[in-house]
Amino acid sequence: MELIQSFSVDHTRIIPGIFKSRVDRMGCESVTTYDIRLKRPNREPVIDVAAMHSLEHIIATYLRNDPDWKDEVVYWGPMGCLTGFYLILKGERAPQELHGLMLGAFRYVDGVTEVPGATAVNCGRYLMHDLEMAKWYAREFTDYLEANAENGDIFEYPRTERLVTEKGQSFFDS
Repeated sequence: MELIQSFSVDHTRIIPGIFKSRVDRMGCESVTTYDIRLKRPNREPVIDVAAMHSLEHIIATYLRNDPDWKDEVVYWGPMGCLTGFYLILKGERAPQELHGLMLGAFRYVDGVTEVPGATAVNCGRYLMHDLEMAKWYAREFTDYLEANAENGDIFEYPRTERLVTEKGQSFFDS
């Protein structure tokens, strides 16, 4: 079986940032999956589950209401490893083009007074939210994005090295 693209990223070297994970073509259309990474995998504590759930609700609401981006948004949701989110957009853009959008989305969290859709009718785990912790993580990430706006490393995945034998068999460095 082929190793999926997200497993070819060197998780020992990845830093928080905005990365292009993959592009899928569907006829003449394409959708791009972006890795919005808030934490260093395996080196920092993961995002608290209740805070992550709140960030999912708040930022999904923000993205789907942003007049410049709402028609491009396909999906916003958490990574299983709890170190960030996936954003899927129609088309294909460089990760740098999402910097302002992500800054706006994470800044927006600070002004929210209640988590949208956090009711028994609207949410499958409506009691599992932590707005104050969500605000803390959002401020931490916005400060980081602002401080690193000119750092190209926050837009470029570190890839694992592949050793390919003469017979075409691939091996990975990790």
